[in-house]
Amino acid sequence: MPGRLFVVATPIGNLGDLSPRAMEVLRAVALIAAEDTRHTRGLLDKFGIETPTTSLPAFAEGQRAGAILERLAAGHDVALVTDAGTPAISDPGEKLVVEALAAGVTIIPVPGPAAFVAALSAGGLPTGRFHFLGFLPRQVSEAKAMIEEVQALSATLVLYESPRRVGDTLASLAQWLGPRRAVVARELTKLHEEFVRGTLPELAERYAGVEVLGEVVVLVEGRTGDTRWTEDEVKRALVTGLSSGERLKSLTTELSKRAGWSAHDLYRLGLTLKD
Repeated sequence: MPGRLFVVATPIGNLGDLSPRAMEVLRAVALIAAEDTRHTRGLLDKFGIETPTTSLPAFAEGQRAGAILERLAAGHDVALVTDAGTPAISDPGEKLVVEALAAGVTIIPVPGPAAFVAALSAGGLPTGRFHFLGFLPRQVSEAKAMIEEVQALSATLVLYESPRRVGDTLASLAQWLGPRRAVVARELTKLHEEFVRGTLPELAERYAGVEVLGEVVVLVEGRTGDTRWTEDEVKRALVTGLSSGERLKSLTTELSKRAGWSAHDLYRLGLTLKD
């Protein structure tokens, strides 16, 4: 009979958030598969847990999953953890879980911290419905296509971003989604936890050229009934698009779908800005 795979959530900052059940499981299993064994060893040492670990980083998950599956097939229980939060949620683990299920392994979740849940709970935007995007693609065209898929949703949009890219991402979201309310949450559960609230253009201006510390969660308000942008908001989007090399005609056609302005009026306004 194969062993069981425990998917164990670990703290995203405050080590006090490791649950008693998670500690019990991490002590009891034969092996812990960790995103980074050095990081996880610090957590285990904190709580006196001596269970052996093996590395399962994102870049090598496919290659290293086989050895873990062999341990499971031999009847050993294994715990899956990542550096912070819940495994397989924008973190390594998804491939291992899928392959373990295919091999007849029982998967047992040990729930706990997740950065996007923490951000939603205290962010102040609607939480009845939300759409989790994870990390946007690095290619601007791919990121734009992803946002276009969800821009009509009334659900709050949730995404992760690295501290180096948050300013550029906010500028792109302001261009693509307009003056929606948004929240930047960082250093969650840590000493310097911070929530910054405003509209996308306001936040884009605040974080322009700034590299913040800590991982970032960005919340964006879903589409509301009031969709017409102000002239200043339209001008800002036009300037941003033109500055990035977009052609005025295609830019105004695209903006008209989101800004509540006619493409003709946008085109005339764009001509004055170009002049």
